[in-house]
Amino acid sequence: MTFNNWLLDFDEWVVSLSLNRSDQNNLLNSDTLFELGQICSVIEENQSIRVVILQGQGKHFSAGMDPEIIKNRLALSLQSNRDFILQQQRCLDRFESLSKMTIAKLRGFCYGGGLILALCCDFRIASQRTVFSLPEVRLGIPILWGTQRITRIVGIAAAKELILLAKRINAASAKEYGLVHQVVAPSKLDQSVDTLAKKLVNMPLNALSTVKHIIDNSYGLPVRACEDLELDSLKLLTRSKDNQQIDIKK
Repeated sequence: MTFNNWLLDFDEWVVSLSLNRSDQNNLLNSDTLFELGQICSVIEENQSIRVVILQGQGKHFSAGMDPEIIKNRLALSLQSNRDFILQQQRCLDRFESLSKMTIAKLRGFCYGGGLILALCCDFRIASQRTVFSLPEVRLGIPILWGTQRITRIVGIAAAKELILLAKRINAASAKEYGLVHQVVAPSKLDQSVDTLAKKLVNMPLNALSTVKHIIDNSYGLPVRACEDLELDSLKLLTRSKDNQQIDIKK
C-alpha cells in the first residue's frame, strides 16, 4: 500500500513511518493527517507490527502545519472550519490511541503541529541538534491540535511558557521540560531508537497495550475510576498468552 505523503518500511515486528515531504521541511497539511488516519487502520490490523517508529524524511522531523492551509480557509464559515479541524484532530487521536508502541525519532526542526504529532508518541528520542518551537501564538493563531497534550506532559506553568512566549528551545532544554525522553548525538540517533524498539518488541505486547490504554485514559480521573480501569484489564490479561511467558527467575 502506498501513500502520497508517507513511506512505510516494514522490518519484522517494527514499521518505520516516515513523513515524506522533505522538499517542504515535512510541513503537515490536511492530506498528511487524513492519510495518517488511514495508515493507523493498516497498522492496527497488522498483527505482526509491535512498534511504530515515526520520523521525517530528510533533515527535519517536521516544520509544523503548512500556513497556507489556514490562509486558504479564512473566507469559509466558522462551522466549516470547526468540522475541518475536528477531522484533523481525530486523525491525531487515532494515532495516539494505537495499541502498538510508538517512538518519535526527532531531528532538525520539530515545530508546531510537528511537535504535537511527536507528543502523540509513547516515546521521543531527539538528536542533540533538534530544535523545538510552538510558534502559533506569534503567528496569531491558536494551537488547534493539542494544547492539553503539551500541558499533560510539561505541566501548566511550563506549557504557558512554551506556548504563550513561542519559545524556541534546543534538545537539552526540551528534555528538561519533559518533551523528550532521550537526547543523543546525531550519529547515535538511529541506534538509540532501534535499541528501544527492540526492547519493546521483546516485552509482552498485550500487557504493554493494556497499560498504555490505562495511562492514557486515566489522567485526571479520580483514583477509584483509575482503579476500575485496572480491574477491567484483568479479563484481557488473564486470557492472554503474555502471562504464560513469565520467567519468575529473571
